[in-house]
Amino acid sequence: MSAATTTEGGRIDADRTAADRGAADRTAAIRAAHDRLESAVRTRIACAPVRDLIGEIDADAAYDVQTLGVVARLAEGRRVAGRKIGLTSAAVQAQFGVHSPDYGVLFDDMVVADREPIALDGLMQPRVEAEVAFVLGRDLDAPAASVADVIRATEFVLPAIEVVDSRIAGWDIRITDTIADNASSGAVVLGTVPRRLDGLDLAAVGMRLDVDGEPVSTGSGAACLGSPVVAVAWLARAVARHGRPLRAGEIVLSGALGPMVAALPGVFRARLDGLGEVHADFAATAGGAGTTTGAAA
Repeated sequence: MSAATTTEGGRIDADRTAADRGAADRTAAIRAAHDRLESAVRTRIACAPVRDLIGEIDADAAYDVQTLGVVARLAEGRRVAGRKIGLTSAAVQAQFGVHSPDYGVLFDDMVVADREPIALDGLMQPRVEAEVAFVLGRDLDAPAASVADVIRATEFVLPAIEVVDSRIAGWDIRITDTIADNASSGAVVLGTVPRRLDGLDLAAVGMRLDVDGEPVSTGSGAACLGSPVVAVAWLARAVARHGRPLRAGEIVLSGALGPMVAALPGVFRARLDGLGEVHADFAATAGGAGTTTGAAA
């Protein structure tokens, strides 16, 4: 064997060792980020951001952390009820320095009925935003899903209030923090009167969010990637590429129609043109509410 061959073989072995070490370091960082978030879930004490572990731009690593959290919730007996889309607003994307939305998983114990009391002490740092919820009547599993596919797969839509929450102290988040934290999922309150998509222009839907009768947020469907239908098509393609396609029966939160606001004791009412109203009734403690959510994920 020549000296050149020996040298080349040594270089390949060194590169392979470095790659193995890098993969091991990445796996350890993902596990450490998961453990940090899980500690916050267990203790109900918000934690430091996880971007010091997985970086500020590695979305794949952040989704790997999210997956570990989903597996932990399923092991506890929870069931996937649907998905949610975040960062659909251009202004919020600019804030986080990203150019696309993110997504998370909704579990069955996150879903709350209209006017069903929600205990704020069952959450950590809750905020409220109004959205359009899609309920699927068939699988939406095409990797190149279009708006037409979304319309065809949607059984009906509902007005919804999403309660976003963060396990990261002070909402000190960047894109990888919120993805790892299940897209800052908390709970979702669904309206009770379904509407078919026939004849509905969701881009033109106006939204007003009140708390105890006072307006706190306004917006429209156009703020959600141009239309909530477009946002759901984006989600369908993203989750199909990751091997977790949308299934019939799932609820899909399509993204905020206006600015989110802090959740406080009182009744939040979201009015969506053509879709009706939905109410989130927050009580300060579980003693004043019939429901606490399993929000952390």
